[in-house]
Amino acid sequence: LVNLRDYLDTGLFLDHRPIRRWFYENARDKRFLNLFCYTGVATVHAAIGGARTTTSVDLSSRYLDWAADNLRLNRCSPRSNALIRADVMEWMDAAIERGERWDLLFIDPPTFSNSKRMEGTFDVQRDHAHLLTQAGRLIAPGGEIVFSTNRRRFRIDESLSDTMTVEDITEWS
Repeated sequence: LVNLRDYLDTGLFLDHRPIRRWFYENARDKRFLNLFCYTGVATVHAAIGGARTTTSVDLSSRYLDWAADNLRLNRCSPRSNALIRADVMEWMDAAIERGERWDLLFIDPPTFSNSKRMEGTFDVQRDHAHLLTQAGRLIAPGGEIVFSTNRRRFRIDESLSDTMTVEDITEWS
């Protein structure tokens, strides 16, 4: 669903077209996790691309309802496509404790958030290293994390390359 009337944005980020196509082409038989899922468009691409399961996490009920509509309109079964309303950082901690793992993760956090429904604030520049470190604990062996941000002048914490392979895919994605 694209909403051109009620929101500043449409629910479909045009700059993510190449990466959504990549999810469609690479999700077959994989467990896909979409953190800060917004309207679930990347999840839909993974699901119709043959993902074994998808899990989408966002703090907004409105966006999760929109994601559910997008999955339903694309004939994606709710049984294999979980939608979870939670603070992503808190949810990740619990998922790590439960020993959960995914093969393919998409993380597209807001540049900044101070939602009343979460503890503290989130700043992508300040908090991305912790976010990606935790994501690394959720990835199955051989899995991949795709991290996206629109923050101008974003600089990835170089210490992340001590524990994971970091590749800048900005040019093609």
